Amino acid sequence: MAVAKEKSGCLSIIFPFLKRSQRETTSKALPYRLRDDFLSPAEFSFYKVLSSLVGARLTIQSKVRLADVFFVARPHENVAYFNRIAQKHLDFLICDSVTMKPLFGVELDDASHKQSDRQERDEFVENVCKVAGLPLLRLPVQREYNSREIAAKIAPFVSEKVSASTLPQPDVNKQAGSVPVCPKCGIPMILRTVAQGEHKGKLFYGCQNYPRCREVKPVTTYK
Repeated sequence: MAVAKEKSGCLSIIFPFLKRSQRETTSKALPYRLRDDFLSPAEFSFYKVLSSLVGARLTIQSKVRLADVFFVARPHENVAYFNRIAQKHLDFLICDSVTMKPLFGVELDDASHKQSDRQERDEFVENVCKVAGLPLLRLPVQREYNSREIAAKIAPFVSEKVSASTLPQPDVNKQAGSVPVCPKCGIPMILRTVAQGEHKGKLFYGCQNYPRCREVKPVTTYK
């Protein structure tokens, strides 16, 4: 094998067109091109208006895959649920610029959303956002967007009053016994130890889905 590679290398020096031919073959094997229309005209129009309204306070992400925003609480038991969000996306996801915590999503609905399959998809996305506690704003597609109208629509989501405590939370009761259940994921939490800082060495309960879920509970509460 080494001898063959050495001969190939020597031949490429003597006949440089062989190396060029290999590069051309590799290039042709990957038929990828950069899109010029990453955002449609309507999406770009909305993006410009929204950017002018939120400034540096919020970060706007576009075409975000649902599987990058949400996670499945019991992944091994619910593989099919992951598959359902793996190929779907939100048109826009607005996050806190400091923490990058998602605040709300935006879907722009064109005429295709009147189709039965799209309506089924939209209903599923809405249910996912609702159960996970992410507000979703649906707006009709327009050529141009009025900044005052958009400002009024997003006002409830960008207010300083919006925080994790105000978002809908699953109604999960504590598991019988001394081990608490994660209020977000509905699964038993596990005992962890603080690794550093002033509380180093102390025990606490953390979610099994960390770091995707950062819910914690003090041990003393469940003695």
